[in-house]
Amino acid sequence: MADEYGKPPYNRKLDIPYEYSWENLKSKKGADVETLYTKLLQELGKKPGMLDQIFTKAQNKIQDPAMLFKVVDMIDKEEWVVMGTDVKGIIYEGLLEKNAEDTKSGAGQYFTPRDLIKAMVKCIRQEPLKTICDPACGTGGLFLAAYNYLTNPENYQLDKEQKEYLKFHTFVGNEIVASTRRLCLMNMFLHNIGEIDGDIPISPNDLLIADPNVRYDYVLTNPPFGTKSSMTFTNEEGQQEKEDLVYNRQDFLATTSNKQLNFVQHIRTILKVDGKAAVVVPDNVLFEGGAGKIVRKRLLETTELHTILRLPTGVFYKQGVKANVIFFDARPAAKEPWTKEIWIYDYRTNVHHTLKKDSMKFDDLKEFIECYNPKNRHERKETWSESNPDGRWRKFTYEEVTARDKTNLDIFWLKDKSLVDLDNLPDPDVLAQEIVENLEAGLESFRSLLNELMEK
Repeated sequence: MADEYGKPPYNRKLDIPYEYSWENLKSKKGADVETLYTKLLQELGKKPGMLDQIFTKAQNKIQDPAMLFKVVDMIDKEEWVVMGTDVKGIIYEGLLEKNAEDTKSGAGQYFTPRDLIKAMVKCIRQEPLKTICDPACGTGGLFLAAYNYLTNPENYQLDKEQKEYLKFHTFVGNEIVASTRRLCLMNMFLHNIGEIDGDIPISPNDLLIADPNVRYDYVLTNPPFGTKSSMTFTNEEGQQEKEDLVYNRQDFLATTSNKQLNFVQHIRTILKVDGKAAVVVPDNVLFEGGAGKIVRKRLLETTELHTILRLPTGVFYKQGVKANVIFFDARPAAKEPWTKEIWIYDYRTNVHHTLKKDSMKFDDLKEFIECYNPKNRHERKETWSESNPDGRWRKFTYEEVTARDKTNLDIFWLKDKSLVDLDNLPDPDVLAQEIVENLEAGLESFRSLLNELMEK
């Protein structure tokens, strides 16, 4: 694409020497193409701007020169700049999902199901000329869903100023894994966000270390799973050891090594006074004691935590994840707690999904979106009642929640039908998968308990 931009009608001057250009690469054959490609990756990683970030630590994984030549030839036959953004996006997103399905690569932990992302974006309803931050952006799925929402003519008719702001100023993120950050930057560029010779603010730094002193209108994120932050160092004997990372920040509500709790605290800090957040969190964030109790209590007081979506198992590529999406709005300092009531949608009890046979689709979350009522979330109606105990949408007052042990937000009320209706059990493979998920989730809970005991 850089090569195409350098030719008519664009004629842009890009800082890529001919030696490392596409033109030169496609002229090589045999071992020469492999030698040049390997050198090209190293040299382009030293360039400023987006190119530098895309090619940082890039390695040639195609060891067969004939296959590499074939790939170069196939790419050269397409006109990439004029190809529709939606087409390029679909191709790339498809590759990312395929990559996430490969459990050996571990890429699944950076890939959030796109239908869940779409539902989160639909509820938040981002507006033009506002900033969107994802402090753990992975491959950029949340950015792209927000971009698609803002560019959809059914939602907004963007003027020139709004389009330019969307392209260059709307999105800010962090991703500490170099290979994942590269996937994110390419994903954004292929969706027409940023310029190849410009800079995109996807930082490789550990954002939890300090308050960045920048505030955003929206935070949409799925922080990495795993309860503890740690760093590896070499001791005096030359052996590698791990040490838990505890972030001592004045803006944090509690000091803990729990990674998810730290992300939640960080998100609260970086929101503007009227900012909105939608965050995927594991169950332990909702029920863990110690620092967890402090963070939940203060979050209810200092923000308006208005909605929780309980997600089923079998949704994420990483097994054993029992997760939720919490929605909260930042508010200015006040004497009274901002959260008056919490609405919970239980899309977990009696719901069975598997990634291969029956993955969760956007349509599965349509009832939740209708209940959420994005146009005016202050006008909601419960589907649960004494006469309809199977209703999945129910509200709880601030007093009811804070009266629970440890301000536990892991609330459920529906009866598990598999415990009483033995004639209509799910298929054996679904049951087996759920057993695995529950065992993995149980291990995570025990780890959380152990962490809590060690912190005391």
